[in-house]
Amino acid sequence: MQRFDVCNGDADGLCATVQWRWHEPAQAQLITGLKREIALLSRVRAQAGDEVNVFDLSMQRNLPALQHLLDAGVRVRYVDHHATGTVPAHPLLQAHVDLGSEVCTSLLVDRLLDGACRRWALVGAYGDNLTAVADRLAAASGLGPAERMALRRLGEGINYNAYGESDADVHLLPAQLYAVLARYRDPLGLLTQESIADELDALRRSDLAQARHLTPLWQGPHGRIWCLPDTAWARRVTGVLANELTNECPEQAQAVLRQQAGACYSVSVRAPLQHPGGASGLCQAFGGNGRARAAGIDALAEADLPHFIDAFAATAWGAGA
Repeated sequence: MQRFDVCNGDADGLCATVQWRWHEPAQAQLITGLKREIALLSRVRAQAGDEVNVFDLSMQRNLPALQHLLDAGVRVRYVDHHATGTVPAHPLLQAHVDLGSEVCTSLLVDRLLDGACRRWALVGAYGDNLTAVADRLAAASGLGPAERMALRRLGEGINYNAYGESDADVHLLPAQLYAVLARYRDPLGLLTQESIADELDALRRSDLAQARHLTPLWQGPHGRIWCLPDTAWARRVTGVLANELTNECPEQAQAVLRQQAGACYSVSVRAPLQHPGGASGLCQAFGGNGRARAAGIDALAEADLPHFIDAFAATAWGAGA
């Protein structure tokens, strides 16, 4: 029997996988990629009797590949907090999906494992910008302010590392980063033994400093829209900047656009922290996807930018998905 772990290359996906493999030690082929690489399940070459774990990848985007694996006799455990589409009714599928605004995949794995690797779940939650949720859970687990800050710094660094259009954009490929993370059952131990958190934090701060020189493309009483150039630092910082701006102004929505070749933009949208809903509905109207509080568009045509601005301005944040 072969085992496969398939996950998003951001903090939530990698930390969910680390938790599971400490709970269930076994050789497994890791399939992961940059943040934008969602349709990863089609890369799995499994056969009847094999086992596949999927962490932090939209089932909706992977549905054909999922159905193919199930039909081939592959057992699939699917843990996620993104849009599902119609979940297949199949005896070989274990689906653990929660679309709530205060959950992420790392926290769902934490539930399944009864907190067995809680500190890694906290790193994933901090990286997914669930700071208040992670702080409450960390405090309840007996972690003090310094430990919470250390785990948050690591999570934010891991998440930052996932953003980029190509392997050349990022400091470490997600699979390489996972190999470092997976050595440690306790992420606080990693922080005393490895320099990776310091390296990622320094790069993240440098990229953010460049973004801070920009002024909004549009702003209104309930949100702001920003536009970044098509440069390596901008490709890395898009999602991080969206999270930072949302944390600074919890009553406002944020949209961070980045120019791309072909007269289009990539878009990261964050609903206000005080009204965490509406992001996915807005992005779906322009061919994107995501969750109620955080969503994106791979390619927004330049001609559609005025329509996007109008839709962003008119969005009822906190309402629906």
